[in-house]
Amino acid sequence: MPDTSSTTLTAAEKTGGDTAAPVSKPEQRKPRSLWGDAWFELRHRPMFWVSATLLVLLLLIAAFPGLFTSADPTKGDLTNHFLSKPELTHFFQPDWFGYDGQGRSIYARVIYGTRASILVGVGVTAAVTLVGGLLGLVAGYFGGLVDSIISRLTDMFFGIPFLLGAMVVLNAFTERKVYVVVLALAFLGWTSMARVTRSSVISAKQADYVTAARALGASTTRMLFRHVLPNAIAPTIVVATIALGGYISAEATLSYLGLGLSEPTISWGIDISQGSKAIRDNPHALMFPAGMLTLTVFAFIMLGDAVRDALDPKLR
Repeated sequence: MPDTSSTTLTAAEKTGGDTAAPVSKPEQRKPRSLWGDAWFELRHRPMFWVSATLLVLLLLIAAFPGLFTSADPTKGDLTNHFLSKPELTHFFQPDWFGYDGQGRSIYARVIYGTRASILVGVGVTAAVTLVGGLLGLVAGYFGGLVDSIISRLTDMFFGIPFLLGAMVVLNAFTERKVYVVVLALAFLGWTSMARVTRSSVISAKQADYVTAARALGASTTRMLFRHVLPNAIAPTIVVATIALGGYISAEATLSYLGLGLSEPTISWGIDISQGSKAIRDNPHALMFPAGMLTLTVFAFIMLGDAVRDALDPKLR
């Protein structure tokens, strides 16, 4: 029987040695959601990482101030009355920033003052986002009479000057702690959040997926919190992130005027007010708490800008 193994031509021999490679199907990637797409954009933005690093450091300082200084921020010694100026060789020492007019460590007060400012900023932002977001959601979804009532209420509060109204409200309290300032600022600051959420909800409820869910008999609660809110909350988050820095600045302004946080609470605004009285001879007493306030507000604004650019494809 003839040996067929030597006479049988392979496919490569028949075609001159060229064979077509097997065609592979293109890899189909799962489309990213809005938040997945936003996170993909944020990861490639240096501004996001710079602001996030600063904010993580500020949160660590606010949560664990004892890790950054061993000095007592409330202990004063008049023999240290503006005793020493800042010295770069004394890193993380109680006298690194010098002493204030009451002989207290400026560095320790800057570190411990972070907690009050962060608590006020986060507390006010959470309150206005919750109240304003819910009112804007209800007004934008139901419309009609409900929308008219909420919109007129919003206009009434929006007509009150923010800082002036906060000064009037806080002036009624003899002891102004963190929660008092949070409630006063949130009482007047929810209007912008309500307007932004209302506009976003009006646009989202006209989408096809909302119409389809309504046709399938979805309940009102499911429509609001499962279909409308997740797709309308992005502008609210952007506004809240940027506004957080503004609320920290507002607290410092009120404390500077003597109508915000009061002693024994440690606040950058209080230290700025006391340091401004000696700005000519001892500017460091004003420079360090003011610089820390500026850095914090700047970090939140940078984060808000990065989040806004990531959530809005038109800005890319």
